[in-house]
Amino acid sequence: MESRCGTMDETVAQLGEFGLIDQLTARYPQGEEVLLGPGDDAAVIRAADGRVVATTDLLVEGRHFRRDWSSAYDVGRKAAAQNLADVAAMGAHPTALLVGLAAPPDLPVDWALGLAEGLRDECRRVGASVAGGDVVRGDAVTIAVTALGDLRGRPAVTRAGARPGDLVAVCGRLGYSAAGLAVLEHGLPETEYGAYVAAHRRPDPPYAAGPAAAGLGATALIDVSDGLLQDLGHVAHASGVAIVLDRAALAVPDAMARLAAECATDPLEWVLTGGEDHAMAATFPAGTALPADWRVIGRVAAGEGVTVDGRPWAGSGGWNHFA
Repeated sequence: MESRCGTMDETVAQLGEFGLIDQLTARYPQGEEVLLGPGDDAAVIRAADGRVVATTDLLVEGRHFRRDWSSAYDVGRKAAAQNLADVAAMGAHPTALLVGLAAPPDLPVDWALGLAEGLRDECRRVGASVAGGDVVRGDAVTIAVTALGDLRGRPAVTRAGARPGDLVAVCGRLGYSAAGLAVLEHGLPETEYGAYVAAHRRPDPPYAAGPAAAGLGATALIDVSDGLLQDLGHVAHASGVAIVLDRAALAVPDAMARLAAECATDPLEWVLTGGEDHAMAATFPAGTALPADWRVIGRVAAGEGVTVDGRPWAGSGGWNHFA
């Protein structure tokens, strides 16, 4: 992370709207897909494919992150990751982000700049740019991110293409972010379960797996943002099929099992319903030769809904914003 301008105790109100914008945009180098970046009424992004994949998301302080649990840099990485993962889950390559920031006037400038650096560094992982955005006053920190992507000539892989007989496979981690949240909520030592806390603060989506799945002929694709059961439920509903998961294929790391015992929780609850890991879940025609980083966890069948070993899961169903 580069050094920051301004003093540690300067607030965004003291710096002013346009001073803050200048400091933020100075941290956003522009990639080749950005023809016109921050500084005008709108950005101009190259769309060589002729189609633009677009998605948007909100993070609200106290609901999606806590400033006493996560650094500004971590929040920036998370805000970018959850949107870049949505683009990758269409089989597309992310190109740019547009970011809106609502900030209370007493927010330290250093916090806003840390957020900008986190956004920038997560974009660097996929060759995307923060191409513009907006800053307004708000009662709590709220971050709105819109991500754009390029399909590079391929059709988008939607949730609606799964067919009976397909394999169900996943690439990436499951349950890690939920386990990390449990560590923070229970006040357990981060030194022992640091990998899970880090996963909660800063997701690590397997971005390349999205376009790779499209190249392998995936029939449906989604990123696991709200829990495996809930997100595969979207695939089952959109495709008009049932998905049967194999409990034995849902591996639980030993450290996660120990943590779950301390929290009096079934670790499979985290694996099946925990969100914010942003693993890629996909369906593939039977017989598809999958790379080693994909693991088969079930199959598509006739019917509806998602079951585990043929039975409904007795725990929660996944993340609900209005619960």
